[in-house]
Amino acid sequence: MTRFSLPPPLTLRGVRFDPPLFCAPMAGLTHSAFRRLVADFGGYGALFTEMLSARSILGENVGRSPWLRRRPQEGRVIYQLLALTPDRLEESIDRLAPLAPDGIDLNGACAAPLIRQQRGGADLFEDADRLRAIVRVLRACVTGPLTVKIRLGHRSPEWRTRLSERLRLLADEGVDALTLHPRFSDENLSRTPRYALYAEVAAETGLPIIANGDISGPDAWRAHAAEYTGVAGLMIGRMAAIRPWVFAQWHNPELAVNHGEVWNRLFDYIGEDFTRTGQALARVKIFTSYFARNFTFGHTLFSAVQSAPDLDTARTRANAFLAAQPALARSPSMDGI
Repeated sequence: MTRFSLPPPLTLRGVRFDPPLFCAPMAGLTHSAFRRLVADFGGYGALFTEMLSARSILGENVGRSPWLRRRPQEGRVIYQLLALTPDRLEESIDRLAPLAPDGIDLNGACAAPLIRQQRGGADLFEDADRLRAIVRVLRACVTGPLTVKIRLGHRSPEWRTRLSERLRLLADEGVDALTLHPRFSDENLSRTPRYALYAEVAAETGLPIIANGDISGPDAWRAHAAEYTGVAGLMIGRMAAIRPWVFAQWHNPELAVNHGEVWNRLFDYIGEDFTRTGQALARVKIFTSYFARNFTFGHTLFSAVQSAPDLDTARTRANAFLAAQPALARSPSMDGI
């Protein structure tokens, strides 16, 4: 690829991701309503679900669950799993079969304390035997692409050796691609990713590497283009929550959006998919905490919606702010989220 071009389309087990741009799995955000909104704009190769508990899937209504359901207009959707043990994993994959996932992703990266207390996410990455057992079961029952998302593990003098060991383990067990977020599990998102590791890891392993970490759009990609040498794809997280049109704008920089219409559209989508009022309001508040970054005085929108006691109040307050044609931030900040 040239210095500023995207990698070529990525094909895994016959499934083509074109362009190789991926919307990251994000807790409280990449539910069916949000994916539907991003799909309205397009421009990506695949959307990821939220991290889904493999055990909880067994009790979900796959056709109605706002975490599991998918719509044809979403295009390719990869389902990410939180798996703690190999027990009943095959049943969980069978439950997802009617949804025809375009891939299954295992989370080996989440550093949230609650997830680590359950021995999932980044904790799973540390436990080679359990990681191998889970991946082996998944590979046996997943016929399509199987990917794993990882960080760098626990900070220690042996971290680089451990990373190499995990790369070999995952390749040996038949994983098709890795998403690499080059931060340690104890580092928050204010710490600059170790961009140089993308090319280093891509050269070390035969697995395609999808780069994740502070990729906010073409400018961020170009600023570190040399360090992305060898990566097979790019994953965008927080900026996709701030600007759900970021993938479309990648291809069409002049794309104009009506921010008020976008916020109201997602509000409606959430209301359709989340039938419990409390759940719907919580998702509106989570989205607004990101979306408010589009505005110079976005804290006003954030505060108004966060303190709303119900959906009607949240909508009224948000529309009062949006109707005033608030000034847009030149470059939305991702600090603190």
